[in-house]
Amino acid sequence: MVCPRLGLRCRCAPRHARHVRHATQEDLDRLEDLLRELRKLRQLRERKRGYFSRGSHAFLHFHEDAGDFYVDVRLYGVFQRMRVTNRSEQIDFLAQVQTAVQSNP
Repeated sequence: MVCPRLGLRCRCAPRHARHVRHATQEDLDRLEDLLRELRKLRQLRERKRGYFSRGSHAFLHFHEDAGDFYVDVRLYGVFQRMRVTNRSEQIDFLAQVQTAVQSNP
């Protein structure tokens, strides 16, 4: 399913979470363990806290909605929204990011 306003595939996000706000510094504090893991990936550069690029292109950034966290991430050339609220969601997300950055130049 594609969100018409954002042009994002929303396969992992519930319907109510399509229009969410960007994560605040306090939100990012709660995601610091995940951010630390992303910073270890040499293919990514954190241009601003919680905003990562790959080469000259935006790669991912975070959102919050009703206490849940989401990430818009460019996997295989297309932005997708994924929920990353709990540790199992974060592990799945990191695995997909690692696969994407290793398989695409």
